[in-house]
Amino acid sequence: MTKLLFLSAILTAAATVAAVNARQAVAIDGHAGHGGHDGAPGGQQAEGIPASGANAAARIAASPRRGQWVAIKVGATDSVMAWVVYPQQTAARAPVVIAIHENTGLTTWARNVADQLAADGFIGIAPDLLTMKRTGNLTTEWSSDSGRAAIGTLGNDDAQRMLDAVAKYGMSLPQAAPKYGVVGFCWGGARSFLHATHAPALGAVVVYYGSTPPPEAMATIRAPVLGLYGGNDARITAAVPGTDSTMKRLGKSYEYSIFEGAGHGFLRGQEGGEGANMKAAVQAWPRTIAFFRKHLGA
Repeated sequence: MTKLLFLSAILTAAATVAAVNARQAVAIDGHAGHGGHDGAPGGQQAEGIPASGANAAARIAASPRRGQWVAIKVGATDSVMAWVVYPQQTAARAPVVIAIHENTGLTTWARNVADQLAADGFIGIAPDLLTMKRTGNLTTEWSSDSGRAAIGTLGNDDAQRMLDAVAKYGMSLPQAAPKYGVVGFCWGGARSFLHATHAPALGAVVVYYGSTPPPEAMATIRAPVLGLYGGNDARITAAVPGTDSTMKRLGKSYEYSIFEGAGHGFLRGQEGGEGANMKAAVQAWPRTIAFFRKHLGA
């Protein structure tokens, strides 16, 4: 993309942002070939956790919280689009939590995660790390196929540079405390763990069914890490004991839970797994929030 095309796209997005209402509905790289995790519509939605993929648009449309699109500067000519949601609160400043999307780019479901983070007392930010891979309206949802194709071309250095910019932006908000964490899912789970190897100011990391960094990279981790995995997800879960051993040997903080019978993507696909995914979701999300509150405050 040329600089002119990208700047033109940002202007187009800015016009769209002005019309967007806050209630609008709308691995490591090995995850790039993994399928989506939408649940079947019609399932009962649990309270107090992010909506499933099937119910995310309705959740955003009904949210009483203020959500808005922003274009966050990354470099001299680069920006990343992000959905930012603010908690309903008094004058207290809120920590920032960045929600890192799956392997299909920013989706309505990921924006709904940011909304739930705000409901739990954090400033939730869901960036589209594929922003610079597209032209036109930068707030439309990626199709699954185009998102997976684009994510395979995104290098880790670029992803970390964008996460750094999003964190800096979030903590500069008048409503924000100078603390941030990250939570990621699938491909985003792998990126959240990698961000811990990269960002010394990071306060806490939650990894949902994401791959782990190479053992030699874990030596630079400072932030505590929480891993949440499905028992019926051997491709990811098989690496957990080795990760646990390495983190302990290095003196790093690593907690994890493996939820029996739950599959890959259980938080989004809550209707799957013959009830195991929903059971995992209602156990995993409170652990997520308790972990962030412990290490970031709220």
